[in-house]
Amino acid sequence: MQYNNGNEPDIRVGIMAEKTIEIELEGVYQCGSKEVTGKGSAFFSGNDIHAKFESGISFEGEKLVFQPTDREACSLLLRDVTIGINFHWERKEDQKFRGGLELIREGENIRAINLVPVEQYLVSVISSEMSATSSMELLKAHAVISRSWLLAQVDKHESLQSEEEKYVTTRQTEEELIKWYDREDHTDFDVCADDHCQRYQGITRVVSANAATAISETFGEALTSNERIADARFSKSCGGISESFENCWEPVHHPYLVKIIDNPEAPQGFDLDLTAEENADRWIRSNPPAFCNTTDAKVLSQVLNNYDQETTDFYRWKVEYSQEEISALIKKRTGIDFGNIKALVPVERGDSARLIKLRIEGTKKTLTIGKELEIRKALSTSHLYSSAFVVDTEGEENGLPAKFILTGAGWGHGVGLCQIGAAVMGEKGYSYREILAHYFKDALLEKVYS
Repeated sequence: MQYNNGNEPDIRVGIMAEKTIEIELEGVYQCGSKEVTGKGSAFFSGNDIHAKFESGISFEGEKLVFQPTDREACSLLLRDVTIGINFHWERKEDQKFRGGLELIREGENIRAINLVPVEQYLVSVISSEMSATSSMELLKAHAVISRSWLLAQVDKHESLQSEEEKYVTTRQTEEELIKWYDREDHTDFDVCADDHCQRYQGITRVVSANAATAISETFGEALTSNERIADARFSKSCGGISESFENCWEPVHHPYLVKIIDNPEAPQGFDLDLTAEENADRWIRSNPPAFCNTTDAKVLSQVLNNYDQETTDFYRWKVEYSQEEISALIKKRTGIDFGNIKALVPVERGDSARLIKLRIEGTKKTLTIGKELEIRKALSTSHLYSSAFVVDTEGEENGLPAKFILTGAGWGHGVGLCQIGAAVMGEKGYSYREILAHYFKDALLEKVYS
């Protein structure tokens, strides 16, 4: 198949949204009929966005677009960009980008959007998502899935805009709240720059020769299925078995995003129908062999940046809450007063044992919630590692459990490529084509533009 008439497309990446945005242009940029360089700030005045620079040049309008006069020589700096939004390592940093800058209104904030070619974007994504010292085959595999996912989101964005019916991600009744989170939250740009989409930090991180080579050697390559770009997904650790797409997001079946055993052979002694509670319980409490079941620091450093390496217990993990802690946490995170928590009851599980639906039984209210990220958000101050967990209780206070113990498996939604598993495969000598074939059954690897 051919994408975008065979030419590399540009994309629009949402970087940050603040009331005031501090900018530094290195090199000459053009906005309308005027050229500008140096430091400036953007803010609202009336209904327009104003941008004033130290040189005395200013701009105003409903939308401002700054394009570099030399794409290779020019760069732009945005100050205090929030990274890791809602994760335990959330922080602010200054970030530098190639390409253009678009400023638009987003509610009461100004939204900064980076206008950048796909392949340039991908070099940053690969450098941001993984260590530049990763094996070449891992970098190539990640380049292909990142490119595939990105192009699929651009296509989806265009199709959603053309549909008359509003895209719905929430189903709610008195007994049940089912919600999923995907890129359709973004209506003014193609993708965001944080983990909600793909971690993109421009040229803030040093781009290694290996990352650039991986992009160059897979230039224009994407996974396809039924003559469409495949919506390739990835997460940190599947926990031994990957999840099916429809169990985490919209109820659409993708034949290339299905249950995959992350091992050359099925682990012995398990019934791998993990939708059954008894089988899921045994699987989660065990430590079966898998590509992503590793403690090899060299391998993990290929996938996990310094702040990600703060997490060490990802394959199997445990979290404990007192009655007071879990009642307050669930109320804060859901906005619903359940009272004291009587029980957390698994209702429905996916193919990897991840919970699709969980019933929260409280002294004031009982409600079933899903899908997986809604469950993870409700049970952690940021995001629980995954929704593949079982629940135990200890002790009793006033007829209620005194402590809740969550024992879990994996890190992330578990759909598509398992980053840690793929890193292990790369170290074992698998090619990027073999890695992709392992995680994306029945998808084709094609050159969609050149």
